[in-house]
Amino acid sequence: MATQPDPAEDSVDDLVDTTNVLNSLERIILTLFLAVIIVMTVLGNLLVMVALCKDRQLRKKKTNYFIVSLAFADLLVALLVMPFAAIELTTGQWRYGETFCLIRTSLDVLLTTASILHLCCIALDRYYAICCQPLVYRNKMTPLRVTLMLGGCWVIPSFISFLPIMQSWNVIGIEDIIEQRKFSSTNETYCVFLVNRPYALICSAVAFYVPLGLMVLAYQRIYVTAMEHARQIGTLQRAGSAPEYLSSTGGGGGSSSETHGGSSSSRIKIETKAAKTLAVIMGCFCLCWAPFFVTNVVDPFIQYTVPWQMWTAWLWLGYVNSGLNPFLYAFLNRAFRRAFLMILCCGDERYVRQGSYGPSRAHSGSANGTTIALRLSLLPNRSYSDNGRRILSSELESQDSVGAL
Repeated sequence: MATQPDPAEDSVDDLVDTTNVLNSLERIILTLFLAVIIVMTVLGNLLVMVALCKDRQLRKKKTNYFIVSLAFADLLVALLVMPFAAIELTTGQWRYGETFCLIRTSLDVLLTTASILHLCCIALDRYYAICCQPLVYRNKMTPLRVTLMLGGCWVIPSFISFLPIMQSWNVIGIEDIIEQRKFSSTNETYCVFLVNRPYALICSAVAFYVPLGLMVLAYQRIYVTAMEHARQIGTLQRAGSAPEYLSSTGGGGGSSSETHGGSSSSRIKIETKAAKTLAVIMGCFCLCWAPFFVTNVVDPFIQYTVPWQMWTAWLWLGYVNSGLNPFLYAFLNRAFRRAFLMILCCGDERYVRQGSYGPSRAHSGSANGTTIALRLSLLPNRSYSDNGRRILSSELESQDSVGAL
């Protein structure tokens, strides 16, 4: 007598097959999505580094070394951290042992913290370039100080990464919780990274909260200074006291009414551009890293009850910041854009850099609302004296540091 298949068993098998298909489809989509993030991060940061190596003019600007060092840190994040995190996420297992788990985790903390500290240094550099006198900027941002700042961006993170993690200082008092997490997973070598309360507070303060506070103060002062300079330019134009210096803002050689109209429209454009750019820079940084570091501080105080899915989402959102940095700090810079075109277009003569400012060219330009014309028009003798030429040279040198603004 032939046996009839059980309808209940068939429905269960169909459900299992459907679940497996969905899981496989989700895994494929997730893998492709993470691969795109990694590739874009690698290409963007690599292009920034190649641009500095090939463009001699970029190497003359001290500020660009912050951007290139930032690109190097983000490139290492994409090459040494993100691939292993992607493999662990898509497979659900860690196959490389506990020792390499500690190394990978240390590299993660080191490189992401270095990236954030570079953003802080760029903000401070722009603060000195915009909110201080040009000669003060030159005295502050000496090659030695730039070197020390770059060194600090790499040395300071080591004190919250390799040193405490390899010594297991971050797990003091929570060893039982970590062991329970390891053996509850499908793989006993699962890479579990939990931190105790002291480490969570210290690490978060050094890696995020202190740099965030400095960046907010620096960019707030930059914005206020930019608005003040825009108002000064408008006042000079309405008074007609500096017609020979206002070609860059639409006021040169025109009547009083034309000057007033040009002043109003120029000030609106300057204020709008500065506000939008500063909002984008700070908004992207906070959006990418604030969720992770808020969770990092809160989790130890709520008995580590944050779901791993939330941890993973916040961590990858922070990784995305490494892919956005080239666009925020290099691609918006005119000098870097020209170098990128030279690289991508194989040295097409249409993109050859024009010569630097010379005596026959008008000395005009704008950097975050601060114009060279305004600086020169406020000199006591209002002439191109030796001091004025030094200020002009320093002003041009600091322009690339605020090119994105």
